[in-house]
Amino acid sequence: MIRYTIYVVDDEETITQSIKMAIETDYRVVTFADAESALDAIQKDPPDLVLLDIGLPGISGVEALGVIKNQHPEMLVIMITAYEDVETVISSMKLGAYDYVIKPLHMDGLEVTIRNALDTIKLRKEVQALQEKFLKENLPCFIGESNAIHDVMEFIDMVAKSPDTPILLIGETGTGKELIAGAIHYRSPNFRGPLTTVNCAAIPKDLIESELFGYEKGAFSGARVAGKKGLIEDSANGTLFLDEVGDLSLEAQAKLLRFLETGEFYRVGGTKKLRIKTRVVSATNKEINKMIDQDLFRKDLYFRLGVINVQIPSLNERREDIMPLARHFLTEFKRKFNKKFAGISPEAENGLMNYHWTGNVRELKNMIERGVLTGKGAELTLQDLGLKAMRAGGGREPALENIPFPLIPQEGIDLATVEKALEKF
Repeated sequence: MIRYTIYVVDDEETITQSIKMAIETDYRVVTFADAESALDAIQKDPPDLVLLDIGLPGISGVEALGVIKNQHPEMLVIMITAYEDVETVISSMKLGAYDYVIKPLHMDGLEVTIRNALDTIKLRKEVQALQEKFLKENLPCFIGESNAIHDVMEFIDMVAKSPDTPILLIGETGTGKELIAGAIHYRSPNFRGPLTTVNCAAIPKDLIESELFGYEKGAFSGARVAGKKGLIEDSANGTLFLDEVGDLSLEAQAKLLRFLETGEFYRVGGTKKLRIKTRVVSATNKEINKMIDQDLFRKDLYFRLGVINVQIPSLNERREDIMPLARHFLTEFKRKFNKKFAGISPEAENGLMNYHWTGNVRELKNMIERGVLTGKGAELTLQDLGLKAMRAGGGREPALENIPFPLIPQEGIDLATVEKALEKF
């Protein structure tokens, strides 16, 4: 259930306390005797609704209303006035007040006014609650205590507020780039629109252009009779996520650049100019600067895609997050497989902390899933996780396949000489 916060601003304590007693059962109520303290509190903890007296000492209610609406245009404000001064009321309504009530206050009527006001933002609050629920359930890669991941999430929360600024996510495989793209979409003004994902590496280079931009009938052999909308059109008023964008051909890069600059494009085989609005989020695990030097990636496209660059830290760079993540996945897969593991053994924890994560969070998740599914004890062990035992010094025992062997020279080797050398050991 959504619980709304209401600020009551009035210099008469009997008024503030009467209102608080009448509505605090249903709402979180905070009272203030002047506009200055209320404005400070609004900056730190914005409420859903403000009941604001017009005749306040210091900054007047009308002046405070102007400040509130300038900083928080969507905030609901109901003015309280001791007499129905038409000029003052009109000024307040022009500044954006939702309604006004006249003293002496009739609590039944005030509660109806409050309820009607909050009904106007109920849908927005429900959407925000759903967004947060989605993010908590679908973004386990951001669980943790490290400054690195907290900084990334704070930055994402800030840049997501733009409806169309392109964002480029850079990070190793398995760091959660697609999940971050989802976080950007669901925290953006475009959250009601579609989130369209394109894996540029999975689509053959001959087809990537028609998949992105669509095609008209007869555009090429095998084309649908009616033509086809492209993925860019599918993302209209939402977010287009281009995963592995470094795999785009130079020809497709040129057309994508034009779209990013103008919002316009043509379907393959078409002559009609199409225009849509969408936000482009792209991701890569490649070193784009090296690709630019090798003429494999357009420099101008890089600058358009990377108006905002987000570097996603690898799991090896945020080791303090390994165990919180592991415990989260343990809880998730215990529920999924109906297992009763009490936790992770100290030896297994040590193994996880000393492991070199080439697959990052995805590898950790897969390892825990496998361990929960196949494990039989009360705790997850090294054996359940498929990890080697630790040496006394804390390092891992190397797996056989990881031991480097010398290369065989082109002239071959003399087996008799090798046998004699082995006999010495």
